This record gives sequence, C-alpha cells and structure tokens, in this order.
Amino acid sequence: MKINVLIISIIYVYIAGCKHDVTVDGVYRYYAGKRGGIDVWVVDGYKVRHKIYKEFLYGGNEQRYIFNPKGEIWIDHAISCEEFELTLAHELNERHLMAKFGWTYDRAHDSSLALEVVKRRQFQEVCRKHEETLPKVSPTDRDNRKEIRDISDSVILEHIYRIPVGERNGLSIWIVDGYLVRKNIFPDFGFSGNDLVYHFIPPREIWIDGQISCEEMDYSIAEEQQERAKLAQGKTFGEAYETAVSENQYVRDRMALRISKHPPVIVPDSLNRETGIIDPTEK
Repeated sequence: MKINVLIISIIYVYIAGCKHDVTVDGVYRYYAGKRGGIDVWVVDGYKVRHKIYKEFLYGGNEQRYIFNPKGEIWIDHAISCEEFELTLAHELNERHLMAKFGWTYDRAHDSSLALEVVKRRQFQEVCRKHEETLPKVSPTDRDNRKEIRDISDSVILEHIYRIPVGERNGLSIWIVDGYLVRKNIFPDFGFSGNDLVYHFIPPREIWIDGQISCEEMDYSIAEEQQERAKLAQGKTFGEAYETAVSENQYVRDRMALRISKHPPVIVPDSLNRETGIIDPTEK
C-alpha cells in the first residue's frame, strides 16, 4: 500500500511539473492570401487581447509576437479597410528587418511607421491625379433618383478617393470616403457600389466605403463584382442583387470551412521579443 501511494505521489509531482500548452480557438476570421510568401490572416483582435496579449493592436508578425505562428501576418479585424494595406506593409517591413538583420523591435517599428507615411502620401497623390482626369458626374442612382435637392445636377469628385486597391477582372477597385459621398453626393450610399448602380461612380469602377472593417472588404468586392456582372447581362437590379447576396454567403461558408481546419493558436509562456531572430532563409 505504501509503495502504491509513493508511486501515485511521484506521478502527481511529474504531471504537475510538466508544461501544458495553452491553446486558443476562434482567433482566425479571414484569409487574405499571400504577400511575399507570407500568409495574411485577419484575426479577432478582441479575442487576442482578451485571451492572449492585451496590448495587441492593428497587426502582428512572428518576429515580434512569439504566439504569432511562423509565416503568418496577423491583421486586427477591428481596423478599417482603409488602414488594411498600410498595416500590412508595416508588418511585412517590420518582420523583414527583424528577421534579416536582427533589428530591435523599436527600430523596425519606427522604420515601418516611416514607410506608412511614404505610402499614405503616394496613395493621396494617385487619388488626386485620378480625380483630375474625371469629368463631372450625376449625383443619381440607376433609377435617376437625386437625394440631395440643393446640389447641381453634375458634381465634381473631389477628395472622394482614398486608396487604390487595384484591378480585378477588368474593374478598377477603389476605397473611398463614404462619409463625404453621403454628405455631398448621395446619402443612401452604403458599404459599396458599382458604376451600373450609381451614376456618380465612373465607368468600370467599384467603390468600397473606407469605414467598413478590413474583414468585410473582399466580401463587398465579390458581391459588387457579381451584381455588376448580372446587371451587364441585362438582369434586373433585384435579380442581380439576390444573386450577389447568395454568392456572398457561399464565399463566407467556404471561408468558415477553411478557418475550421486551421490549428488553434498555441500560447507560450513568453509572448513577445524585443530583438529579431535572424532567419538565414530571409531574402
């Protein structure tokens, strides 16, 4: 009996002394593809702050955050789509400087903030030049509704464009200042729109309201592409809208399935580091 008690005591001490990994589910919300061979994930910033690291803001990478899996950039789902590209550029640059040269976090972070300033100015220049090429537009929708009665029948698009997203399937995607659109052009402009629904959107353009969250951006783009395609085929707006909403739900379901297959986040004892760990494979 005494031997059995001794054995049980030894086993208990062994188990108690073993390190048990803590895991957190439900962190991943949207897979945004690869940039430079790195997987970009929009994550639940609230859950990260509540369950893992209370100071997590905007984004992260594995050089700074040890809990951030290797080969992944994290972007907080709470930020706007207008900030997404800038935050991503920041995290990629910060990660590279720490992994390639062993820079401290503070030094790499400051460099990445400077990069943001450069990119913000570049985006502003691109947007202003684009607006200068555009003719005046009608502040109406496809039903010729004009919702602000005391403005001209043709208006200039000024300070509307914020971020150029790029070309997709022959369409030009722009993040715009939704507040100014609603204030000065058309109050019923929602999360997004396309040129076949709103007369004030130039030909072959899709607009995304800069105030929506970054995790909703690609869903909105996909919905606008589908809606516009159906309108171009001669479908009614009601038919095109219903098809687009159904496609949106299909894309969401596929994303949910992908996320369900992603491993949970393992939370280590040490959460961050102040100096990069040089990776010989970093180019």
